[in-house]
Amino acid sequence: MDRWRCGTDAKGRTRWTRGRILASFSVLVAGLLLFHAAVPNTVGNLGSLLETFLPWLGLAVPVLLCLATLRRSTTATVATALLAAVWIALFGRLVLPAGRGTAHDLIVLQHNVNDENPNPAGTARALVRAGADLVALEELTPAALPVYEAALAAGYPYRAVVGTVGLWSRYPLSESRPVDIRPDGVDGDWSRGLRSTVRVPSGDLAVYVAHLPSVRIRLSGGFSSGWRNESAVALGAAIAAEKLDRVILLGDLNSTLDDRGLCPVTSRMTPAEGGFGFSWPATFPLARIDHVMAHGATPTATWTLPATGSDHLPVVARVTL
Repeated sequence: MDRWRCGTDAKGRTRWTRGRILASFSVLVAGLLLFHAAVPNTVGNLGSLLETFLPWLGLAVPVLLCLATLRRSTTATVATALLAAVWIALFGRLVLPAGRGTAHDLIVLQHNVNDENPNPAGTARALVRAGADLVALEELTPAALPVYEAALAAGYPYRAVVGTVGLWSRYPLSESRPVDIRPDGVDGDWSRGLRSTVRVPSGDLAVYVAHLPSVRIRLSGGFSSGWRNESAVALGAAIAAEKLDRVILLGDLNSTLDDRGLCPVTSRMTPAEGGFGFSWPATFPLARIDHVMAHGATPTATWTLPATGSDHLPVVARVTL
């Protein structure tokens, strides 16, 4: 009993000398948060897989804190507090409100509508209610495209569609053309990149719509992201060659902002932030893979809309030109 009053256990360990294993786990998780770029992709693309779900490492904080309390370990508690501080430093800003009332020149909307969407008409009506100036859609099918065209026509008289991606606008569009982001080895009618010039009251801006290839997690090959990464390189090169000073990118990039595979794009663009904005899967969003980014303009806020018939959530952002 005297031992416990003094903070020691039956083995003579104090609150500072027990719980070292728990403390080590906290240090390990904090290290992964801070130095995720050092995790190699040589085996199963583990680095990119970690970066895809990086914010979720914060769930280790309450678990380790509870275990440290049960263990009555000051060392483990301090280590967990340091882990919490690291997580807050990296992601705390995303917990703040999205700031939807901030000044802006454009409202833009990005949505992968899902090529198996059972209710494209209902999805289109939900998008119209959002009141955006620009609407970018991916996974358009020949059967569903007329439905979206009919529903969006009144509010968006200008449109451009290339393959399975499209852009609807309240402002005139010109110089719309495909953007070749096809990775090597992809055959058939694969066209998932679009570029248009949008004439807004303050002048012209280039708008890109892109849908990068999906990634897969396989037991044999790990995190398969090769095609996605190739497409990101092609998209980044297209944006780098853009002649207009103001550029907006809307798309399902099948990648999070932390994923190194998206660096060819994120290194040239400013992403819209404000909240975690997890957009996929719609039933229980785990990752933010639908993005609004800009160059020569500033995305001031972003948020997701309620689920439609798609497996993605629509993403809305305010942009200052």
